Amino acid sequence: MTRETTAVHVTHETVDKVGGIGAVLHGFFTSKTYLDAVERSILIGPLFTTEGSASERLGENSEVLYSSIDEFVNTGYAPAFHKIENFYNAGIVYGRRTFVDKQTGIISSPEVVLVDVRHIDKGAINEFKRQLFEEFGVRSDLFENLWEFEQYVRLAPVAIAVLKAIGAAEDSTIIISHEFMGMPTALAAILEPECNFKTVFYAHEVATMRRIVEEHPGHDTMFYNVIKQAHSEGLYVNEVFGDQDTYFKHSLVKASKYCDRICAVGDYVVDELRFLAPEFETADIDIVYNGIPAYEIGIAEKLASREKLQRYCENLLGYKPDYIFTHVTRLVRSKGMWRDLRVLENIEREFKTQGKTGVLFVLSTEVSQRRSRDIHHMESTYNWPVAHREGWPDLSGGEANYYTAVQRFNARSRNMKIIFINQFGFEPKKCGQGMPDDMEFMDIRKGTDVELGQSIYEPFGIAQLEPLTFGGICVFSSVCGCLGFLRDVTGPENVKNVIVADYTDLEVRCYVDIEDLLQIDRSIRDRIEASQSEKVAMQICSRLPKDESEIESMLKTGYELAKNMSWDEVVKNYLLDSVQRIPDKISLS
Repeated sequence: MTRETTAVHVTHETVDKVGGIGAVLHGFFTSKTYLDAVERSILIGPLFTTEGSASERLGENSEVLYSSIDEFVNTGYAPAFHKIENFYNAGIVYGRRTFVDKQTGIISSPEVVLVDVRHIDKGAINEFKRQLFEEFGVRSDLFENLWEFEQYVRLAPVAIAVLKAIGAAEDSTIIISHEFMGMPTALAAILEPECNFKTVFYAHEVATMRRIVEEHPGHDTMFYNVIKQAHSEGLYVNEVFGDQDTYFKHSLVKASKYCDRICAVGDYVVDELRFLAPEFETADIDIVYNGIPAYEIGIAEKLASREKLQRYCENLLGYKPDYIFTHVTRLVRSKGMWRDLRVLENIEREFKTQGKTGVLFVLSTEVSQRRSRDIHHMESTYNWPVAHREGWPDLSGGEANYYTAVQRFNARSRNMKIIFINQFGFEPKKCGQGMPDDMEFMDIRKGTDVELGQSIYEPFGIAQLEPLTFGGICVFSSVCGCLGFLRDVTGPENVKNVIVADYTDLEVRCYVDIEDLLQIDRSIRDRIEASQSEKVAMQICSRLPKDESEIESMLKTGYELAKNMSWDEVVKNYLLDSVQRIPDKISLS
């Protein structure tokens, strides 16, 4: 990559940070190393709604320069945009969105392009679909009734036309498809040989494998043992788990073999891609781990945040816990949140013998942010978040299921309690008067003693490692991609700030072949989880800091690890190394 490089990121997270891709983009756009290497960054995605005003189109901290939806023009690109819109019968929103790292002060403002594809001209899109099938084997006719597929196919030719219009269709332009959403645009770029685009598929997961892991009762315990055996036997996913070709995400991810390079966020993601089909055995796949925060704080700042969390627990439950546990996550099956309870059951028994107390703050929801007035009403009416009620504005269906397990745990435990905060944000305005007035979101990261995150499917796991730089003990599964990055930094030796739970360890059980491994069900997984959770609990109890000097030691070792896993390190040692090895293409013009 040279300073003239243009990086085009195609994603559904152009405006809002919804999940891991948004975190990656924020990491890139606030990394000095990335900004030094890339002259121009462009975000492209569909326009999901036409509601609201022009100023809201690109989200917070943004500037709209053009919007045909709102008849707003403040750019010289307008004539070219008009031609594209008339040809495709599409709408375009263009502007800039600002990314800020409050800790370092780094600011950047990449361009953003949103396309309204709802009423797009069918003739032009059908021609593109024909090319997708003839050149890449993607059968749009199987999936065009699925809007999640259709909107990204419709986006592709318009996106390429816009890139030409704004002078971003040069030899130095790299089209980066973040997950399946960007694949149609990457394939459209390959169909434009005179532009000499370079194309990268950025695998934040392998959707085919996620679905299998989540839906099978054996989860990761079954799957990762099967994939290991399949590799030794030369078998692939369709042969082991049945035909996956009717799954639209599978079809698009398989087409990533046509990209110049594939970047995978973790070691298991590479294995999963190789498991897709024989041709992926020789595909150019590089590991590009995610970065994690690396901020140095002192013992006083750590203890101040910890004290706020202790005070919050005291306000809600009437006691000041000796230890703070946290789990900040999305409320989805892949996060394996039931495993937290298994570990805590063992910690409860140990704490009883030690005379210690603890609390687990679970910050998770599956719906949008509640209004502050609703939070205050629930708080005053029935003591939210200690108690919950089903139905909006409180518990959604999935939240109610999780809260049932929390209630069962809290009813049986004395020394460990769980507080389930089903609300985005972590500050008094959003979480009620029971929270200390000076609480802010970073306190739940800085002040925690232990962060839990024992997922069944986790391509990387940024959230699991966010408290590392602040001296927290990070507990995650062996299938989390972040373990590979950690091993790259530390080598094989264990570090006291990290505990790895291996729920794929079959222990003494013997399985002769794949058919045996496929029979691993919930009952077998339950037995393995029971055994592993006890081991994890004992490790946690032995490593919990006993005094301020041990907290300070955890702070130092955590920061030393984190600074070698920062976004600057990721960009320098993984991303740039990968894309720099994409060969230049011969111009046909």
